[in-house]
Amino acid sequence: MAIEVIAPLLALASRWRLSGQEHVPREGGALLASNHLSFADPIAVTLFTQTAGRVPRFFAKAELWDLPVIRRVMASGRHIPVHRGKASAVHAFRDGVAAVRDGECVVVFPEGGFTDRADGWPSKGKTGLARMALTTGAPVVPVACWGAHELLPVGAWLPRVWRRPTLHVVAGPPVDLSDLAGERPSASQLREATERIMRSITDLLVEVRGRTPPAEAMGA
Repeated sequence: MAIEVIAPLLALASRWRLSGQEHVPREGGALLASNHLSFADPIAVTLFTQTAGRVPRFFAKAELWDLPVIRRVMASGRHIPVHRGKASAVHAFRDGVAAVRDGECVVVFPEGGFTDRADGWPSKGKTGLARMALTTGAPVVPVACWGAHELLPVGAWLPRVWRRPTLHVVAGPPVDLSDLAGERPSASQLREATERIMRSITDLLVEVRGRTPPAEAMGA
């Protein structure tokens, strides 16, 4: 697997602080919700999830399946292609739901991309993850990633290995969405679930960063 090659290299290029693996269910369908700051985040979350005893599945833009080497990685990992801006994006949602119902551990970046905030706090989440959670009843485990953006900033082609940054990945208890669950959640239920998920991620980042975000970030 590609991760088996990358992991030792990352161990040399960075320091690692992983915690909260006990919150990831050891079996059964589960959703992991993480903030997103760097192209290195999926690698960090993959390593974290594997230390929790699970194999993660990711949503990723469909264009990655067109790249010769990456195509094999995406296919072997059974990741889920997303055709952005097309009606076929609904198939990605259905594939994600099917994966969860089949007992898979699916990782979602609910912001839908990198945060648009310059200070690194999460931006507003999209409701796709909430819809998956409410329709399947699967637990949503919040995950905070911090430091991968220092190793591989957005726009950089090569990691900044000389800085040897510390990569933090921490998970918290599943977000309580029990009062919102149902096969046909309303728009207000989806928004409430999304806000709870994003607050949980932000709370974990507060612990990692040791600082309080501005009020607008807490309402992401």
